Amino acid sequence: MIRTAILGASGYVGGELLRLIAAHPQLTAATLFGESKAGQAVRAVHPHLAAAYPNAVFDKFDGSLDGIDLVFAALPHGHSQRVAADILAKGIPFVDLGADFRLDEAANYERWYGHAHEAPELLGEFVYGIPELNRDAIKGAKAVAAAGCYATAAILALKPLVDAGLVKPDSLIIDAASGVSGAGREAKEATGFSTVDGSLSAYGLLNHRHTAEMELALGATVLFTPHLVPMTRGILATCYGEATGACDPLKMLSDAYANEPFIHVTDQPPATKWVSGSNGVQLTARYDERTGRVLALSAIDNLGKGAAGQMIQCANLVLGLDETAGLTTIGVYP
Repeated sequence: MIRTAILGASGYVGGELLRLIAAHPQLTAATLFGESKAGQAVRAVHPHLAAAYPNAVFDKFDGSLDGIDLVFAALPHGHSQRVAADILAKGIPFVDLGADFRLDEAANYERWYGHAHEAPELLGEFVYGIPELNRDAIKGAKAVAAAGCYATAAILALKPLVDAGLVKPDSLIIDAASGVSGAGREAKEATGFSTVDGSLSAYGLLNHRHTAEMELALGATVLFTPHLVPMTRGILATCYGEATGACDPLKMLSDAYANEPFIHVTDQPPATKWVSGSNGVQLTARYDERTGRVLALSAIDNLGKGAAGQMIQCANLVLGLDETAGLTTIGVYP
């Protein structure tokens, strides 16, 4: 078995990684780090994992990775850049979900995240982690920066359309709604039950950090507005672009993703429930002759394809395993 360590194992993404690894035929969760939960049993923090990890305990990370074959990090932004150099120096493959190494320039990171990058010399060491875009580069890579959840949903919906010239790259508008788990496990008033229940709200107006990823991957200018909806998990991205002429964007998506194991292109408007608990992506698109615009929709699980599932998919490629190992496109419904 391939022994993995998880930094940030006590959070929601860490818990999802543990769930997926428990069903993976070749990965095992050997060491679990959780700063705020150090010393606590996994079964106490993630009760749904009690049967899979009955004796596991969270440790405080001290830099030791003896016997580890792969490192996953599900840490808040700013944290991975402090430990990446030591991990890479050990020669251990590293799949990071933080935003620290997704962008190509330190100045771009500082602009969107509000502080200087502490390891700018490592930015070129990481491959951007959306396998459907960068599969060949991810294969055998030593360091992967898995994409953000909103970015994954929007990029997969729009990338084939932009690349084919069906939409003007300076006209893109993305409205996306996410479940509350995207905000992390830490208790916050803004994401508490009494605040979100029965309410729909927008946030991060004009400056949400995933905008930078979207623009970099798409080679386009994006106006992105995220929304918080009263559900636990899932993202629905509704994307618009001015068409360059009459087109069939649904066929373009179907052709682009015909051989992708986790992407299903449908003529039905997708719902987040269809992909809940999976690494699946459901896409559809329309051309509106009346307005001359293209509409593209994307549904993913923010903890699945938007986080832990994509991390596993990238790790499979890095390690030369079957890309689909331990993953499914089948959602939990209803």
